[in-house]
Amino acid sequence: MTDMTTMTIEELIEEFDDMEDWEEQCDYLIDLGFELPEFPDEARTVDNIVRGCQSRVWLVAETAATDSGEPVIQIQADSDAMIVRGLIAILLMVYSGRTVDEILSTDIRAIFRRLGLNQHLSSQRKNGLLGMVMRVQSIASKIRDGE
Repeated sequence: MTDMTTMTIEELIEEFDDMEDWEEQCDYLIDLGFELPEFPDEARTVDNIVRGCQSRVWLVAETAATDSGEPVIQIQADSDAMIVRGLIAILLMVYSGRTVDEILSTDIRAIFRRLGLNQHLSSQRKNGLLGMVMRVQSIASKIRDGE
């Protein structure tokens, strides 16, 4: 099993494919959530709460420049729900450390379908997950537009 901080989305898909059922995948998601980096207490503010989530989710992002000067977005997030922390881990694998163009061109729904999240998550969890995606994409759009 690969460490969450170095795992690619392709490796995650392989891990999911190797598991026999949703229960095993769900346990794995929870394990991924335990590997999330520490989220700063001072970032647990109302402004950083992701709307649309059934559980509490806090998300912050900052930009850093690559050697070429192109900004990449570093994301930190946390939740008070174990499975949501695992979903956050997936979002970090997909989005954190990526450029604005990479974030905005990623077909996240295809990744969710490939992992089977569409068929196994409740409607409320799917809405929350899409709320997190929309928040990240909004941040990327604002950076692209110079806001």
